[in-house]
Amino acid sequence: MNSVNILSGGAAQGLVASFAATFKTRTGFEIGGEFGAVGAMADKLRNGAPTDLIILTAALAAQLAGEGLVVQASITDVGTVETALAVRSGDPRLSVRNTDELRAAFLAADAIFVPDIKASTAGIHVADVLERLGIADTVSARLQVYPNGATAMRHLAASTAARPIGCTQSTEIISTEGIALSGALPPGCELKTTYTAAVTTGAKSPAEAKILIDLLTSPAAHAARSRAGFVS
Repeated sequence: MNSVNILSGGAAQGLVASFAATFKTRTGFEIGGEFGAVGAMADKLRNGAPTDLIILTAALAAQLAGEGLVVQASITDVGTVETALAVRSGDPRLSVRNTDELRAAFLAADAIFVPDIKASTAGIHVADVLERLGIADTVSARLQVYPNGATAMRHLAASTAARPIGCTQSTEIISTEGIALSGALPPGCELKTTYTAAVTTGAKSPAEAKILIDLLTSPAAHAARSRAGFVS
C-alpha cells in the first residue's frame, strides 16, 4: 500500500488521524511517518528520513525552507495550539488563574508528566516556566520526562501517584484516553504555538502531500481542528 510519510510535532497527531480515512478514500494512500518532539522531527528530516511533508512550528518550517528542505510556496498554517495542564480523568480539575496558583499546583503535585524538555515545544516551555516560578530545583525529582507529549500523557493516565499532573500541548491532552484537559497556562506563563505544514523538497509523493495539507487546513476542516484542540 502506498503511503505519504509525515514528520510532525505530536500536537498534530490527533488531527491527522481524524483525516486518515478521508485521505485514503481520496488518494488511495495511507498516512505513515512519525510524530514527536519538533526538534527531533526536524533533525530526522535533515538526516535524510524519507519524508513527504512536515507539520512543525512555524519558526522551524521557515528555517527548514531556508535550508532548502521544504518547498517555500507550500508552507501553510494549520492552526494554533495552547500549552495546557492535564489531570487523570477521575481527578479534580485544576483551577489556575495566575502564576501563584500555577506555582502552588506544581508544588502540590507528586509527579509532573512532561515531554522532552530540550527538543519539544511544550517541554522547553515548561522547563522555562519552572525556572521563572523559582521552583525548578524543588520539583526536578518529580519530573517525568518522555520523548513527546502523547507518551507523557499516556503515562500520566496510567500513573499510580497520588497527585500527578501533566503539562503539554492541549491537542495531545485531548487525544489521550484517561486524561482531562485542565485549562491553559495562566497569563505570564502561557504559550500559543502556530503549527505549519509544508511539502518537502525530497517528497516522493508531493501531489498527495499537498492534498493532505489542503484537507487539514481547509475552512471545511475548522470544526475538526477545534475538536482536536486547535484554538485558531
